[in-house]
Amino acid sequence: MDLLHSAIRFPTSRFIHPHHPSTPFRNLSRCFSFTARSSLPFPEQKAKYHKELRAAVNVVERACRLCVDVKKSLFSSDGRILEKNDQTPVTVADFGVQALVSLELSKLFPSIPLVAEEDSAFLCSSNLVNSVVNAVIDKACFQDKQLTQVDVLEAIDRGGKDAFSFGPEPATYWVLDPIDGTRGFVKGSEALYVVGLSLVVEGEIVLGVMGCPNWQEDYFNKSTTELGCENVLSGSGIIMVAHVGCGTWRKRLSDMLNSTTKMPNSWTRCFVDGCCLVHEARFCISDSQTWESLPLSDLYDATTNADSIEDKQILLLPTCCGSLCKYLMVVASGRASVYIERERAQKIIKAWDHAVGMICVREAGGKVTDWRGRQLDLAADQAERRIIFPFGGILVTNGSLHNKILELITSSSSVV
Repeated sequence: MDLLHSAIRFPTSRFIHPHHPSTPFRNLSRCFSFTARSSLPFPEQKAKYHKELRAAVNVVERACRLCVDVKKSLFSSDGRILEKNDQTPVTVADFGVQALVSLELSKLFPSIPLVAEEDSAFLCSSNLVNSVVNAVIDKACFQDKQLTQVDVLEAIDRGGKDAFSFGPEPATYWVLDPIDGTRGFVKGSEALYVVGLSLVVEGEIVLGVMGCPNWQEDYFNKSTTELGCENVLSGSGIIMVAHVGCGTWRKRLSDMLNSTTKMPNSWTRCFVDGCCLVHEARFCISDSQTWESLPLSDLYDATTNADSIEDKQILLLPTCCGSLCKYLMVVASGRASVYIERERAQKIIKAWDHAVGMICVREAGGKVTDWRGRQLDLAADQAERRIIFPFGGILVTNGSLHNKILELITSSSSVV
């Protein structure tokens, strides 16, 4: 029998609506806990793209294992960390994840192209090629052939900039960020980073999977002063999935990463928090931006001290590397209510930094727009689908606060 048709055991705990005033924000994700003895948290008849989602979950799980294995030898003498032309780091894991995902998805869905961050030209100019090939061979599921260096390099380039041209009409394609938060990945400490994969159909994101190997199950019980990325120790990790109309769910990665025997999947449904007042919201921002550079700073000062918030102050959570980490914070535990990012002339906003986070937030009850309240247009880059052009910046909220914050942004003197 297909595991998807097996029974779902519903929770015996009391039902608590996520927006009920008596529900503590930090415990919202525990209010709806379902144990599903299947590879997905919902029956396949509810999910039009269940085959694609099942494949995405499988490959993101293995990509997370690849990241963990590479991390163990990241600082060895063979130099597994490089710096790209834009001064951002790239590692064996970045290339390895892209190759692994490309290989697996092209095998299962050969007609669906992949939009991803890396290309092999930079890799081939380094001494990392053999390390990447070995990492991919170790995790790929190809029993009928032996992968070669050419196979791996071609797989990387299948998601590269020059792989194909879309044209003006929307299309069906995968969007991959091999590692969002590579700056965190290369830190000596176990900072947060995310493997993010989504599927876009006719301009709409229909499913998404995020894997975060270093996420701790008790992350949302930490005090604010303990939440800096440098203090996040290697924990159980989580994988988060979303499918249009089916909600956002998460499960632990620890059994998959640390054991050869996979335990039955235990999925927990995720919801954004129920905060309705701006001054009571928890905010997170890009690690490359300051609160003073954002329009709300005209009205509120920011503090990271949750125990002492004064009038006209808001609580700003410590930053973590990578945009997808912020999306995950907003959804995974209701830890944050708002993520706000300002567009900058010198920095291009890439689709893979936001696509999977967008559907996870929306399916959990939140909202994502630009600063004018418009949906982010994934087809704006008509030829390559790699760049998005939000007016002003990107606003991610729990939904309840969205219009209020848009009004504050519009009224701010710092918005040009």
